[in-house]
Amino acid sequence: MAYPTQLGLQDAISPIMEELIHFHDHALMAATLISMMVLYVISTLMITKLSNTNTIDAQEIEMIWTIMPAVILIVIALPSLRILYLMDELGAPDMTVKTIGHQWYWSYEYSDFIDLSFDSYMIPTNDLSPGQFRLLEVDNRMVTPMGTVIRALITAEDVLHSWAVPALGVKTDAIPGRLNQAAFIVAHPGTFYGQCSEICGANHSFMPIVVETLPIPNFLSWLKSST
Repeated sequence: MAYPTQLGLQDAISPIMEELIHFHDHALMAATLISMMVLYVISTLMITKLSNTNTIDAQEIEMIWTIMPAVILIVIALPSLRILYLMDELGAPDMTVKTIGHQWYWSYEYSDFIDLSFDSYMIPTNDLSPGQFRLLEVDNRMVTPMGTVIRALITAEDVLHSWAVPALGVKTDAIPGRLNQAAFIVAHPGTFYGQCSEICGANHSFMPIVVETLPIPNFLSWLKSST
């Protein structure tokens, strides 16, 4: 999860988030180079008093500053389209979890198992145990096995919500009457925090998301204790 004074993105836990971080750095480098070049040109024009007539009307320069932006856009767009395809292509998921947003809590239904569903409420500050995070801990976590393709079917019962876990690279709107889907693979066990990122009402900031990933033997033990 994020820590105080953090300037960058959270550490990537899923392959999709790793791709998103690489694309972020790639696009930021292009934007930095463009900004430096524009700043250099503006500062040069402000400092110098002489103008070269060849730069006022020159076909070569006009071709350069017409073609260069197109090349830069292509260099940025191609990796973006690749990541969009990877995020949308599910293949054959190993497990499906239906996520339902309510005012103001989440419900999880494990479609691959019989009678396994629960609500996830935020733990009040007065009930927190030492080491738990305020406004982020829940009474029932979404538990997933490690190294498997998880498909989350996301919807809402009342108003718009958004299921977002930054470390997983997942942020999907929960819309009443509509099923959106997101897929992720968690590379190693851990606990990952998120929050509803849609302004859904008075208690919008009090419906956190906690995804706990366990090795497969531990996940099977959790299944036995939950069903």
